[in-house]
Amino acid sequence: MKKPEVLAPVGDFERLEAAVEFGADAVYLGAKTMGMRSAPANFTWEELARAVCFAHSRGVKVYLTCNTIPLNREMDQAEAFLLEAQNAGVDGVIVADLGVLMTARRVVPRLPVHISTQAGVVNYATATELFRLGARRVVLARELSLEDVKEIRARTPKELEIECFVHGAMCVSFSGRCLLSNYLTGRDGNRGECAQPCRWRYALMEEHRPGEYYPIEEDSKGTFLLNAKDLCMLPYLDQLAEAGIDSFKIEGRAKSSYYVAVVTNAYRNGVDLWARDPDHYQPPQWLLDEMNKVSHRAYSTGFYFGPPQQGQYYETRGYVREWAVMAKVTGWEEGMLLCSQRNRFFPGDRLEALIPGAPTQEVPVTLLMDGEGNVIESARHPVMDLKIPFDHPLPPGTLLRKIKEE
Repeated sequence: MKKPEVLAPVGDFERLEAAVEFGADAVYLGAKTMGMRSAPANFTWEELARAVCFAHSRGVKVYLTCNTIPLNREMDQAEAFLLEAQNAGVDGVIVADLGVLMTARRVVPRLPVHISTQAGVVNYATATELFRLGARRVVLARELSLEDVKEIRARTPKELEIECFVHGAMCVSFSGRCLLSNYLTGRDGNRGECAQPCRWRYALMEEHRPGEYYPIEEDSKGTFLLNAKDLCMLPYLDQLAEAGIDSFKIEGRAKSSYYVAVVTNAYRNGVDLWARDPDHYQPPQWLLDEMNKVSHRAYSTGFYFGPPQQGQYYETRGYVREWAVMAKVTGWEEGMLLCSQRNRFFPGDRLEALIPGAPTQEVPVTLLMDGEGNVIESARHPVMDLKIPFDHPLPPGTLLRKIKEE
């Protein structure tokens, strides 16, 4: 079986560096227009060209999102957008609209086109026809079971690549096609501006009792009826690979560089572990624990094993955020880790090193020095240079983190 691609989300250059350092085979990112995420910084055309050069120099592919559902005035920009994408050197564009697909085939015929999950591909016939129209890859709808995915793989041309989400936030609506945000806030969820009203707490108000609110309760857990759990398929990568999925996609272009690093590292390790022994895939506990060291909601397996009977989280809309990055390793010399500070910490703290491609290590802070070698009482200045005694090197890019204090 082919080794699946680990595809990481990128919202800016810092997150791109994290994805590359921690093992992504490919990244997907957005320009300033025509993408489904407006919260991240995204990339100007000049920044995109630089990002592509950086990724390609390290053997990593770059896919550009062009996955809004464009109105007439937006379609007028499509040709120029696609030509700029080609000039920047991207390895493919991700589109959701048939008009954009055909425009791409006409204007940039050598540029691979991937069909976004926004297109809602749920059967082999649609996938096959999109391939005949020139699509290189389809990103299947997130509402499919593993058996559905297997059948699509079995009944489509082998040259067609299949990509599926394996981790991250889920949408209560069908593959993100939702108008709640448009109706309630005027922010268009299909243009990257979703206010996520599915995460809000709701109540009823009776017609003749204005101002009196009544909570909506399914049970004692509360009123967040539309709040979907996050997806996590790390324990089941063997089954996903056996289903014929070519690319494992991680959601999270609006997430932090720390999130990108942790989750990319986990899936990189998981895929490599599976590749070494496909018949006996069993991720170690330290790898599974990584999923709880990033900002996340409660996890589920989505629709892969049938309708998600436990797919909603009713207690709160919030994330679990228990860990924070204290510093980033930049080098090692003469028994000292060279670091760049990220959050305040002190001598006596016990940090944990997140190392690309390897299990974590403990880093006790027995002494703390600034970049000039002066002993200091705390790392308190943003991005200051630091030195920490440690008996062996850690790879540059290693993140030093600790659990947050109450």
